[in-house]
Amino acid sequence: MDREELLKKKVVVICGGWSDERDISKASATECARALSEAGFATVDLIDLADRDFLSRLLSGGYDVAFVAMHGRYGEDGCIQGLLEILHMPYTFSGVAASAAATEKEVAKAVYASAGLRAPKGVDVAAGTVLTEEQVDALVEHIGLPLFVKPAANGSSYGISRVTDRAALNDAIALAGAQGGRVLIEECVEGTEITVPVLGNDDPRALPIVEIVTNAEFYDLKVKYEPSSMHHVIPARLEPGVYAKAQELAVRAHRALGCRGCSRSDFIVTPAGDPVILETNTIPGMTAESLLPDSARHGGIEFPELCATFVELALEAAPKAGE
Repeated sequence: MDREELLKKKVVVICGGWSDERDISKASATECARALSEAGFATVDLIDLADRDFLSRLLSGGYDVAFVAMHGRYGEDGCIQGLLEILHMPYTFSGVAASAAATEKEVAKAVYASAGLRAPKGVDVAAGTVLTEEQVDALVEHIGLPLFVKPAANGSSYGISRVTDRAALNDAIALAGAQGGRVLIEECVEGTEITVPVLGNDDPRALPIVEIVTNAEFYDLKVKYEPSSMHHVIPARLEPGVYAKAQELAVRAHRALGCRGCSRSDFIVTPAGDPVILETNTIPGMTAESLLPDSARHGGIEFPELCATFVELALEAAPKAGE
């Protein structure tokens, strides 16, 4: 599709919803809508999923493509993607199955294992679980301390605790399971924290790796939304062979999960140079402080062009008439 034809497409940016990440989603959407307008799209509208007239506006707008700027439940887990599939409306980023698999961390870990990627040791339990002393002993023996406790299907560091004292484990499980669902108890892998964005559909490529530097216990909500210059080192300070391996593994994760458009996989690189995958984000944050746009800029792709590329990739992946 040539540029002139692309810019004629009517774009609707979908954001908000009801998850913990509603406000972050709206911030991403506002910046993406502005970037799409700067790129030259004549029609760019923004609709909040939680608005009562959301569906009527979506159906009456005559939109050619939806730009999904949602994070967390209903947005990154395959729900909004399923609705858009039913409406036969092309949309940015991954489809239903890839979104659901990447969001459910235990499912994603099974996919990683089948693709030869190493992930931290861990177990998942139901929300509301209260471990006995004997169960705590068994977990600590299996996983060790410190360890992480996190919601099995949430993002942006909501509900995550780094547990250094066995006595705090049940409180951490309660926090992670506050909204229901499964809770993941996971090994704390020590090393260099990096994230590797991947761009593309059938022929994806890795963008520059971002090294995350922080004095916090982990890359928590406060750190994530501080100025990127405080915490992002691009390109990551890795040995060339390790750098190339991490990029290759991120592309492998993208393919194994069935992602499209883009993804962003987070790793810990151990002192031995082994990248251990933590998770894959199918709709990474898109604010000025976000990791993927920062990486793309260092790779020569400015934010308006990046957002336009997402629209182009969405239209490329959409079924053609008669398929």
